[in-house]
Amino acid sequence: MDETASISVYLVEDHQMTLVGLKMLLEKETGIEVIGEATDGLTATKEIRHLKPDVVLMDIGLPEMDGIEATQVLKEQPPVPKVIMLTSKDNEQDVFAALAAGADAYCMKGIPIESLATAIRAVFEGTAWLDPAIARIVLGRFKGILPNASMVMSNPNKALDSPLTEREMEVLSLIVEGLSNPQIAERLFITKATAKAHVHSILQKLCVDDRTQAAVLAMRQGYVQSV
Repeated sequence: MDETASISVYLVEDHQMTLVGLKMLLEKETGIEVIGEATDGLTATKEIRHLKPDVVLMDIGLPEMDGIEATQVLKEQPPVPKVIMLTSKDNEQDVFAALAAGADAYCMKGIPIESLATAIRAVFEGTAWLDPAIARIVLGRFKGILPNASMVMSNPNKALDSPLTEREMEVLSLIVEGLSNPQIAERLFITKATAKAHVHSILQKLCVDDRTQAAVLAMRQGYVQSV
């Protein structure tokens, strides 16, 4: 990312005090600029089409149009912003509805502003970001993953059914663990550029848009499991 450029952010939150607080805190973050705000999903979708922000912080519980429906609308046609879902609830139904709608990240309200800024920068760069508690829900839905569990191939024969190479299967297992590209590079003793290339190839071959979808698909297909 160009260090001189700012990431434009649009806020959607129906609680005025929360909205004001978020705006004040984010405006103190270097490289992040809040360019608009709304308190309902319908107004937000109309203004976002006009303002074209890089990232949208979207509350789930909104009047007129909820955050999940608003996200679906925003993802239907370009320009498509990155969407970070914000909620005070970590129930499974909301989590998977948000991810199915195309949310690029899912954060709990009350997240430290430094972590929220990290999530904004991550999704802007094209990396999915999940709150640790949410990540456990996503992975646990399929294989009962426990926190900090390590991942291995579930069934070597599954590799024969996969379009991925053996190395890409290794990288996929590390994606499921939640490792970033630099961490994958360090774990596999490869360059960051090579790790990034492997991740890009995996997303293309699995026909998914982001790392979260790749991780969920890996678990659903049984390519990896916890040990």
